[in-house]
Amino acid sequence: MQDSGQDAAKVFVGVDVAKADHYACAVTSTGAEVLARAVPNDETAIRCLIDDAATHGAVVLVIDTTSSAASLLLETAAQQQIPVAYVTGLAMRAAAGLYAGAAKTDPKDALVLADYARRNADRLSWTQPSDELLAKLRILNSRDTDLAADATRTVNRLRDALLAVSPALERAIGNKLASSAGLRDALVSWATPTALKTAGPTRIRNRIAKRSPRAANQLTTAITAALDAQTITITAETAWADTIRDLASDLNRINQHRTQLGTDIETAFTEHPLAKVLTSLCGFGPRTGARTLAEIGDPHRFTNGSRLAAYAGLAPVDWQSGSSATTRKPRGGNH
Repeated sequence: MQDSGQDAAKVFVGVDVAKADHYACAVTSTGAEVLARAVPNDETAIRCLIDDAATHGAVVLVIDTTSSAASLLLETAAQQQIPVAYVTGLAMRAAAGLYAGAAKTDPKDALVLADYARRNADRLSWTQPSDELLAKLRILNSRDTDLAADATRTVNRLRDALLAVSPALERAIGNKLASSAGLRDALVSWATPTALKTAGPTRIRNRIAKRSPRAANQLTTAITAALDAQTITITAETAWADTIRDLASDLNRINQHRTQLGTDIETAFTEHPLAKVLTSLCGFGPRTGARTLAEIGDPHRFTNGSRLAAYAGLAPVDWQSGSSATTRKPRGGNH
């Protein structure tokens, strides 16, 4: 933790981060509000905010998100060597309940951030300027997470389309769509039960075997049995064929992109000094290690392992009421 930042702080500037216009409120260490205004998400405006707040003392910025909208704010603060405190959304909402009024507005949120930081300076989490490698890992991991969500969504839509034309076929191969590239290739070529029957087991097996050789026989047997179980042709099967073919192609493209991205992540991860340490831990590979580094940043910002465990939401919390005492899993933390 950057304890030096909190010791020198004289004015806490809470910033309610937004895409277009932030809202800032500055509070001195005595609790006096000295500044409150909207701040465009623009370098000149952010520098002006910091300069104006600095006329009242050493500045500390306080934010409740480190999303893309805060990138310019964080970079500008780093260049001007301004410490930045991060208040989690859970802590922010709990603190807001202690202030008068039920309204939720940008000015109130900025004020709550600033005053919460002033009152709890010793409990804040302090961000650190991100180096080029960590920034790259964050970007790559964010993209990988998006693609994983896209893959899950596409698989679910593809299974729904197969269910519409043949429940038996969906039961037979639905749980293999994500893992079998050969199966997806077969659906691109023959997207409906009618087309699969026309192709025949031999052609289906050969198509699957090109990219999924070990599963070709088993999948072909399952497909053939599913086709024999239904003699009815669903209305608009031809229209469904286009949807199934497109979804199977989309899933192939997403998986290929993730494979390339995985190579990029591993290359960037192995360049980090802590890569060997993380991969020595049970269950840690390049993807998990890279995600951990991207979330934690420089681990030296935590004074000890207990602080890191608390940040991750792994440290148990004591819970006592009367004669009952136990420990519970914390609700907060960066899981």
